[in-house]
Amino acid sequence: MTIQLPLNEGALTLEQWQLVEGLAQSLTPEQARWISGYFAGFDAGLNHASGGALPASGGPAPKGRTLTILYGTETGNCRDLAKTFASAASALGLAPKLSDLADYKVRQLKDEQDVVFIVSTYGEGDPPQPSVGFFEFLEGPRAPRLDTIRFSVLALGDSTYEKYCEAGKRIDQRMAELGATRLAPRLDCDVDYDEAAQGWSDSLIEMLGVDPGLMSNAAAGSSPRPAPFASPAPAEHDKRNPFVATVLEVIRIVGRHSTKETRHVELDLSGSGLSYQPGDSLGLVASNNALVVDELLAAAALSPDDSVTVKGASMPLSEALRDCFEITTASPRFIENWAKLSGAAELQALTGPAAAAERIAFLHDHHVVDMVRRFPVPGVDAPSLLAGLRSLQPRLYSLGSSMAAVGDEAHITVAPVRYDLHGSARGGIASTHIADRLEMGSKLPVYVQENPHFRLPDDDAPIIMVGPGTGVAPFRAFLQEREARAAPGRSWLFFGERNLSSDFLYQLEWQQWLNDGVLSRLDVAFSRDTAAKIYVQHRLIERAGEVFAWLENGASFYVCGDAQMMAPDVHEALIRVVEVAGERSRDEASEYVHTLAAEQRYKRDVY
Repeated sequence: MTIQLPLNEGALTLEQWQLVEGLAQSLTPEQARWISGYFAGFDAGLNHASGGALPASGGPAPKGRTLTILYGTETGNCRDLAKTFASAASALGLAPKLSDLADYKVRQLKDEQDVVFIVSTYGEGDPPQPSVGFFEFLEGPRAPRLDTIRFSVLALGDSTYEKYCEAGKRIDQRMAELGATRLAPRLDCDVDYDEAAQGWSDSLIEMLGVDPGLMSNAAAGSSPRPAPFASPAPAEHDKRNPFVATVLEVIRIVGRHSTKETRHVELDLSGSGLSYQPGDSLGLVASNNALVVDELLAAAALSPDDSVTVKGASMPLSEALRDCFEITTASPRFIENWAKLSGAAELQALTGPAAAAERIAFLHDHHVVDMVRRFPVPGVDAPSLLAGLRSLQPRLYSLGSSMAAVGDEAHITVAPVRYDLHGSARGGIASTHIADRLEMGSKLPVYVQENPHFRLPDDDAPIIMVGPGTGVAPFRAFLQEREARAAPGRSWLFFGERNLSSDFLYQLEWQQWLNDGVLSRLDVAFSRDTAAKIYVQHRLIERAGEVFAWLENGASFYVCGDAQMMAPDVHEALIRVVEVAGERSRDEASEYVHTLAAEQRYKRDVY
């Protein structure tokens, strides 16, 4: 398309206008709408920078209600959704404020007017760790009345957990208890949230946009609204547009007699434009093993060549099962779907809210293929099978490298997950993909997932790092970065594994950093080398006096690794350290640790 703009009436030079016109001719309608939203937000920022009418907070158009978008996230999904929602709101002439719940000044809440929450749930009903302080305030006795506020909640979760979307439910319930009015009902989304979130956001943006007080004069006559969660042609590689990286190395880094198979993986990011910081994660787009696909097809008596449509694209069923759907771990959704198809009374009994404990136990012991075999559905068609499956999601791995040290490479540390179930070998989708199907020269789609809550402090600040097993990966990145920066801050690593002789991951690197002074102290715990099992939490308590002294001198405390057992045990050990060395009561020690987290000096990356 060609648009004529009288140059004497426009703000562009001839050269600038030629660039704009050239770009306009290449855009699809969806891209054009997205760009209009981008420049609407850009214009708002310029308005403020030049002393325009917008307040420093990015407040509303004149005479409008304020709009605040608050997100709570562990992996970054809610942050991405919140940013996209904010861009769409800006394109309508709204001027939203955007904040992480971890950074939000809770005392401002009583002064808000319209608030949109986008929040995920961590594990069994917990809020994202960085957002705990906001939840404590909102659910505590100091929370104010919020009678003048309108709000809505988009809750993300994983339906394989019983307390599905619990964090969003807690905000929704508490806001209502405090007198706030719902703009729209809460929406609970599973891991494949894109389409559901799209509908929710379309509705909410429409509701906000038709309020005359929320529309600027310019926006009132603007072109059609962009869809808040529509995916424009991406300018960079991300979750929806991963970069196909080349595998440089897949190295087994445990000894011959180890009971583990831990791999060190190096990937080439050259030409991707991707960058990362120590503490970030690498998203891997893995695929299901062909043997698992074949087992499911055989159990359902379906042909691999059956044609199915997935998100508008036609493909063979085998390809869809391999690349598009989660076909190992089952979810309550699959139980409900297969109960209807099979009519099995046992499955139907697991679908009600009263059967929560039985459902959890059943899902623990049954994968999708196990249910299909146990409760056969003669003549089932491919769309009926797919209806109960969730989209296959990328897996995140903590980056074990610093770009200051390795350039355009990304390193991760992977321990393959393997186990037996119902007499057959099973395994983790991504970890076995890496271990069994990757070699030098293989291709793997990847993207960088930022983790702003797991960053290094200032160069001169001391750090204590607790990373058993593959949880040590980000601390390798931390020390690479500090070495490259010649950072003077002290560093102390607690590392744990099974056996010293076979499982001391990156041993030579830690020893070299000790010799060079990059690593100040190293404490190890090898649980199977002694009669009584010794773990990293035991080493922390043994060194309580020195650990507490480091904390008193401003050290940041980092934990990475297993969320089920290790992280809670380390948390308890940290409280015990403060009790013993700080001569505090249990309550005082707990408050001390809570303050560390509030000051962003206690950081966890657990999974």
